[in-house]
Amino acid sequence: QVQLVESGGGLVQAGGSLRLSCAASGRTSSNFIMGWFRQAPGKEREFVATISWSGRTTKYADSVKGRFIISRDNAKRTVYLQMNSLKPEDTAVYYCATDWASVIRVRIVDYEYWGQGTQVTVSS
Repeated sequence: QVQLVESGGGLVQAGGSLRLSCAASGRTSSNFIMGWFRQAPGKEREFVATISWSGRTTKYADSVKGRFIISRDNAKRTVYLQMNSLKPEDTAVYYCATDWASVIRVRIVDYEYWGQGTQVTVSS
């Protein structure tokens, strides 16, 4: 089993920044990808960003490209999401997820382990 705990959410004004963290524990090893997803009220959960085990490969949703940066520290078993130039439409519960894979994935079904989520609210 793998446990994921997100932190760093909160309330921020439009144009501001937040940094989310997700710490993994339990049965972690090499070759696991990590991803961030979000779910706004009344909407389906959607892909935000993903990163390979090495950190050399990343992929972003078009809606956040150029504003968000995903990174990871394998020694700390932690993945980060730096969110800049935040917009009200970024308001959502943000979830991190992980699974063993050699290539990055963007579909929800490709991730077995999920955190409980952290709320991000962007005011206009």
